[in-house]
Amino acid sequence: MRKFFTMTAAILLLAACGTEKSSHEDKPASDGSAKQEVSGNKQEAEGKEDNQPKDDSTQQEDIDVSPEYKVNQTTFALEPIGEANPKVALLTIDDAPDEHALEMAKTLKKLNAPAIFFVNGHFINSPEKEKVIKEIHDLGFIIGNHTYSHSDLTTLPEEKQREEILSVNEIVEKIIGEKPKFFRAPFGKNTDYSRQIVADEDMLLMNWTYGYDWEKEYMTGEAISDIMVNTPLLQDGANLLMHDREWTNDGLEKIVEGLRDKGYELLDPILIDTETE
Repeated sequence: MRKFFTMTAAILLLAACGTEKSSHEDKPASDGSAKQEVSGNKQEAEGKEDNQPKDDSTQQEDIDVSPEYKVNQTTFALEPIGEANPKVALLTIDDAPDEHALEMAKTLKKLNAPAIFFVNGHFINSPEKEKVIKEIHDLGFIIGNHTYSHSDLTTLPEEKQREEILSVNEIVEKIIGEKPKFFRAPFGKNTDYSRQIVADEDMLLMNWTYGYDWEKEYMTGEAISDIMVNTPLLQDGANLLMHDREWTNDGLEKIVEGLRDKGYELLDPILIDTETE
């Protein structure tokens, strides 16, 4: 019997030692190596996240910012509010989406250069063109209203003026989910009635300070990029008018680089006060 109890005690002792060893093997090492490994993994993950390409575009519907600039309704230049940088220039592209608007948007996106694309309703005449507008918007660019048919509003009766403006708002809202905040009349010609419609629609009326790409002598990429950067009309707050044209598309990158070389910040339109008085 004594032998039996001795053997039993020995077996129990061996079992206890085995359990204790197993318990120690499952615990993290007390020298902090496991903690360092976790920390290292976290840093590696954070490093990978930091190395991911960042999207510098502005999705205007997701951002709530206070306006830093206003449009002078006499000169149509951009004026700083408070301490905002006065040395800015605004890029605008009219007559989109004709043939080159999407390529121009991709060029501007590559250069992290914001702009407003003013669209004509008659160009948005197919599902493919609707996709172009959606893609330009999704790249981070603001879509503006440039009327349906690009007609001189001063030659149209009031009912037709209304149709020219409101139809584009409806088309754009259907495609991107929001109405345009900016309006530019063809040839820069407005009537008292069109101004009232624009105000009623909570849009900001905008013309430009200069533009050249409709003039024959500037219908090459080299010529348009040179004049847009070196014109004496380039001043603080310049509101640059360009169009969906082959030569403007060709010169667009040099225009952006030239403006920046002269110290101009390209103004993000979401910083413009669109509140109408």
